[in-house]
Amino acid sequence: MCSPPAKALDAVFAESVDLAINHVDTVAGYDFNHGVDYEKLLASYKYSGFQSTNFGLAIEEINRMIDKRKEQLQTESIQEEDEFIRIKTNCTIFLGYTSNMVSSGLRETIRFLVQHKMVDCIVTTAGGVEEDLIKCLAPTYIGDFYLKGSDLRDQGLNRIGNLLVPNSNYCKFEDFLTPILDALVDEQTSKGIVWSPSKIITRLGEEINNPESICYWAAKNKIPVFSPALTDGSFGDQVYFHSYRKPGLVIDIAQDIRRLNSMAVKAANTGMVVIGGSLIKHHICNANLMRNGADYAVFINTAHDFDGSDAGARPDEAVSWGKIKKEATPIKINADATLIFPLLVAETFAKQVLKVF
Repeated sequence: MCSPPAKALDAVFAESVDLAINHVDTVAGYDFNHGVDYEKLLASYKYSGFQSTNFGLAIEEINRMIDKRKEQLQTESIQEEDEFIRIKTNCTIFLGYTSNMVSSGLRETIRFLVQHKMVDCIVTTAGGVEEDLIKCLAPTYIGDFYLKGSDLRDQGLNRIGNLLVPNSNYCKFEDFLTPILDALVDEQTSKGIVWSPSKIITRLGEEINNPESICYWAAKNKIPVFSPALTDGSFGDQVYFHSYRKPGLVIDIAQDIRRLNSMAVKAANTGMVVIGGSLIKHHICNANLMRNGADYAVFINTAHDFDGSDAGARPDEAVSWGKIKKEATPIKINADATLIFPLLVAETFAKQVLKVF
């Protein structure tokens, strides 16, 4: 009888290292024979592999932020005249999200965090501000990804994925915004106020006066909302039209970069929770560069890194720039945030607020 070639045997039966000796976790999913227990189901994700494991690691990373946040802050760290950027806890948490997150039902999850002061600073797009305010004036509707654009245009309906926003919603936003723009120009002239995007957003949160709004709670809890591209949306459209009727409004972005970067520089520790990519992700990361990197970070998006985009970049790329500390344990979840983020909040921030352990 012939023996198999030794070369083949060596290739197929290569000796393994003993992973158990190194205490490496084993793969195991949730067993529904034990009943339907959602807490145990979510806890099992860490050991299920792929993005489920990243989800479990993200829970641990956010809980590390929260634990650090509970530690006593040294009094000398909190001296700051500007209440909005005053360092209030031992871990300053920066929350970033794109406009589509607010168009979706994630708005309520984000509002919960802001309402209960679980974050200290927000960076979002123009749509992340205006979609929040518009929802206080009129609803967004569930549609379909495959509704025909030309038909929707004829009906005055705007599609955001499988969501629909009537043009009339933006007309209501114009009615809300125009007198505020008038007041901003008047106060700029009479009081010498220099408006920045974050100061305008605070004013909008005060004016909307609706507890369903993220901006309302941010203003009430003195949490700054930065939007360096505030004119890139319906707000910008209204500023454009308003400039013909009552010109002169100046929006200063320089003072906002000073405010944002100061929060990072003066913070005892920092954590980043970023939903989506592009401007909001980079703006938060770049602020943390000013302190040689964030201590904690969780990114959630569906972008990939093969094209060199900042949105798709893995956290380790940010380490190379000094935007995340070398010793940090950042996590990226490659997933639709509308599926993942409410579950992540349920296992972290919500338990702290509701005292569910």
